[in-house]
Amino acid sequence: MPHIYHSWTRLGLGALMGTTALAGCGQSASTPAPAAEPAAVEAPAVAAEALAAAPAPVGSVGGEGEGGVAIELAETDPVVFNIALAVTEAHILAARDAYADGETEAAAEMFAHPVSEVLFDMEPVLEARGVTLFDGLLTDASMAASAGETPEQISARTDAIIAALRAAALKAPENGTAPADIKMHVIADMIERAVAMYRSAAASGVYEPYLDGYGFHKVAETQFAAARDEIAASNPEAAASIGNAIAALAEAYPSAAPQDALMADISQLTVLASDVTLSVN
Repeated sequence: MPHIYHSWTRLGLGALMGTTALAGCGQSASTPAPAAEPAAVEAPAVAAEALAAAPAPVGSVGGEGEGGVAIELAETDPVVFNIALAVTEAHILAARDAYADGETEAAAEMFAHPVSEVLFDMEPVLEARGVTLFDGLLTDASMAASAGETPEQISARTDAIIAALRAAALKAPENGTAPADIKMHVIADMIERAVAMYRSAAASGVYEPYLDGYGFHKVAETQFAAARDEIAASNPEAAASIGNAIAALAEAYPSAAPQDALMADISQLTVLASDVTLSVN
């Protein structure tokens, strides 16, 4: 497998605000799309067929699995609303852990990305729901990381952002979807994104998609830990498939630091993600 190296586009926060929420972290005009996946890491036909047969995760758009959120649905769909928050949280957790691993530039970029990728387009939805906007917390954390605050200070900033995300989640729209169903669909979406980004990182050898995927995995892991009993009572099959996928992703993403090689079985991850998506629908 290729070495997972650094390839970060140096963008100021003003430049970031000029991008779209539907673009992935690595898909700016100045950053080329990842190279086509080599045959060595392609999923076999059975895995590809299983993934194709699975319904697409609710609320996601596009095929990159990184930043795409169907913002236009977030005003009425609690799953999409919470997916937008989860995508933001994924970046924040990845930033915190990357910073703790000494990846200062990567952490600063990750704190900044959701401002343009999600929150900029979500702002009208959040305001309509009575959510106090918190994008300033992210830009402040990005600048603090660049300025060299201690890991403890960055962790405290992360906690404040996550508290704001939890407060925002309490104001999600309601459409009759059961709370357990909302949670399992959000987790399923994060798992799909984590697998997609691992595939991209393995194909390109670039650190950024790996770090994105690490964040999606961590959100899936932490949200499932908090809701495991609730989901198991509602849908035992989904709970089992989510647990299997998260266990495999924990091995695929051992830390937020750059990896010398990506050794996880991508076809297995693809099938496990497909199992999750099928079980929650």
